[in-house]
Amino acid sequence: MRGRPRGERRHPFGTITSWMGATHFQMKTLKKVGTEMALHVLAYSLKRVMNILGIRPLIAAMLAA
Repeated sequence: MRGRPRGERRHPFGTITSWMGATHFQMKTLKKVGTEMALHVLAYSLKRVMNILGIRPLIAAMLAA
């Protein structure tokens, strides 16, 4: 990662944490917290793909799969 400019680096955990309201999970058990975190990570990844590829190419790729 040395060659990449600093501005392009991301900090997914900080972004996801701010989306969640900074400190707390809504669920209580470890299994449910894991599911909640997985959904946050999925949402983060989809948002990144939408920003990189655009909506139409993403939908086309999903329909092709």
